[in-house]
Amino acid sequence: MHRSHILSDLSRYQELWAQATPHATPYESGRELATLDRMVGFVKRCDGAFERSTLEGHLTGSALVVSRDLNHVLLTLHGKLGKWLQLGGHADGHNLLHEVAMREAEEESGLTGLSFLDFESVLMPSVPAHVRPLPLDLDCHDIPERPGEPRHVHYDVRYVIVADRAQPLVISEESKDLRWFDLAEARVVAPEASTLRQFDKLNWLRERLISRGQVVDTGRGSLNLDSDLRP
Repeated sequence: MHRSHILSDLSRYQELWAQATPHATPYESGRELATLDRMVGFVKRCDGAFERSTLEGHLTGSALVVSRDLNHVLLTLHGKLGKWLQLGGHADGHNLLHEVAMREAEEESGLTGLSFLDFESVLMPSVPAHVRPLPLDLDCHDIPERPGEPRHVHYDVRYVIVADRAQPLVISEESKDLRWFDLAEARVVAPEASTLRQFDKLNWLRERLISRGQVVDTGRGSLNLDSDLRP
């Protein structure tokens, strides 16, 4: 079943983030559960969940691209929506959304050598390694009607991808601008709740990693987390 991977990942997302709540994570159990139920219901009933041609809505993969010190995020000024957002896009039939997120991060930034930040052990220290990266966040949001395209829903699965901030950026055709922001600046330019929630989770992860001695912030953007970086 081509939908089994995403259903497994959504179940793992709920299990790990919900179990980590004693550590006061930014995970919002009430809102997150409603989003999760909506997304799972859509995936189970819709065989074309990964297809852009499914007019009701479709799954998308997003990448919160972060610097190696986890202090900065890379945001794009979306050409159609006119908002600063994380990178990401349509699955176009591909059923591994972490690969969609990585593809979009590379295509929309021009960056190379990107890696997923694997943070399962931060949420649950005893959790075993998993073959696919754990999502950082989930969101269901409406996309406005456009010529030739009805109003529909993006069921967005979001991952953390680490990049070298010293690399040059290449702005794609879909973007008006592309910039690194520190988290304080990012909160100003991207103030929507679903985006702020990602920043809150990233900041929480960074603080937990620092407390474990796994993030080394030298001012040059270094990250000492070799066992938790995945190509």
